Amino acid sequence: MPLKIVFMGTPDFAVPTLEAITGAGHRVVAAYTRAPRPAGRGMAERRSAVHEAAERLGVPVLTPARLRDPDDQATFAAHGADVAVVVAYGLILPKPVLDAPRHGCLNLHASLLPRWRGAAPINRAVMAGDAETGAMVMRMDEGLDTGPVCLTERTSIGPDETAGELHDRLAPLGAGLMVRALAALDAGRLECTPQPADGVTYAAKLTNAETRIDWSLPAQAVHDHVRGLSPFPGAYCEIERGGKVERLKVLRTALAEGTGAPGTALDDGLTVACGTGAVRLVTVQRAGKGPMAAADFLRGTPVAAGTRLG
Repeated sequence: MPLKIVFMGTPDFAVPTLEAITGAGHRVVAAYTRAPRPAGRGMAERRSAVHEAAERLGVPVLTPARLRDPDDQATFAAHGADVAVVVAYGLILPKPVLDAPRHGCLNLHASLLPRWRGAAPINRAVMAGDAETGAMVMRMDEGLDTGPVCLTERTSIGPDETAGELHDRLAPLGAGLMVRALAALDAGRLECTPQPADGVTYAAKLTNAETRIDWSLPAQAVHDHVRGLSPFPGAYCEIERGGKVERLKVLRTALAEGTGAPGTALDDGLTVACGTGAVRLVTVQRAGKGPMAAADFLRGTPVAAGTRLG
């Protein structure tokens, strides 16, 4: 029997789950998402990816600024949902909201809980050099990603895989996992297990302060840092030439041979020394430009061996 569902999500990561549960025949009676925000050079209001997808699917959209107002909570309860499905919504759900659906709220989280609870689990897993991650369906409680886990899908992280590439793999993987969880819920077979007390880590929101590359770190750490921030917000370094300093976003690197003072170009192909070892810049982006291969960047902007990158 199809379930009556309220969907709650905001970014493009959540869209495959919304599409999958509607495609599975469930009745999504409302989609909650963040309100449109000014964006771009013209600062025109931009709707979230879930907002756009919900309208395309004919699902009514609600964009409350917060859910602590009694009127908003009453509106939520009035949907009479069997369950709420939550994917990267971005707002804290107070207890009256958590308790309103008949079967509570199920959350799709992109990590192997209790590792990487919080806002940026995909980026943090890659930045930490984790070899494995996954997606989990969790029954929500009032804590930050602390609820019992119902279903898990594991996947390896490639040694050169970026956060963006992992994001694009986990989104459909998680969508399929949620469809399975809803089928089990409908059949009365969804069992959820409390998270272990050991192994808890937190995936703090990314900040601009941590995007600058620290060349004093070992090459592997620099490589993981770059791919964990790619494509957004992007790690960066600075190159000084002719008295001018240019900021260069680095979107992809490769581990390389070589030693030298950290931050020094070891050749004319953008191989850069780290605290130990070296990395070669593979894909870069100049301010106001699109991503380009390092070789294309070097054709117009040679970087000689011995150049210091900040």
